[in-house]
Amino acid sequence: MISNEIANLINQQIAKEQYAAQYYLSMSAWFYAKDLDGIANYFRIQSKEELMHADKMFDYLNDVGAEIRMGAIEQPPYEFENATDIFEKALDHEKLVTKSIFNIMKNANIEGDFATISFLQWFVNEQVEEEANASQLVTKIKMVCENPSALYLFDQELSQRVFVSDSGN
Repeated sequence: MISNEIANLINQQIAKEQYAAQYYLSMSAWFYAKDLDGIANYFRIQSKEELMHADKMFDYLNDVGAEIRMGAIEQPPYEFENATDIFEKALDHEKLVTKSIFNIMKNANIEGDFATISFLQWFVNEQVEEEANASQLVTKIKMVCENPSALYLFDQELSQRVFVSDSGN
């Protein structure tokens, strides 16, 4: 059975994932306003992924009979300096999410909550991937942001991203 402490941490993480979805949607809107629809698409898909993460956690709490409490979601920023600023903020945010997931994992480990540890392993792996992708995109945007032709190609590259729903844990 899941403890109240672990359930509280997961409930807090649900709100963090929902905030991340809004944050990425805000980033997407910034790029749409600049007619960089491919990059906007990337962040829109990223937003959907964060909602999927929140849904996974919601379902897990329900499956283990824990109380689900929806937390308040703060308004994300909507003004950014430039494209590089956005990608750097996205990387920083992924690092915060990773730290939060690790904290839940650490507490589940301390409590010997093997079901939650097993459940969270997917998120640990996901965060490794998320941080690596975000870091690569920071490097790329720094290379292309001052070159309109390169920025156009980067925008086209990110327009190819599609949302893939992951129904499993």
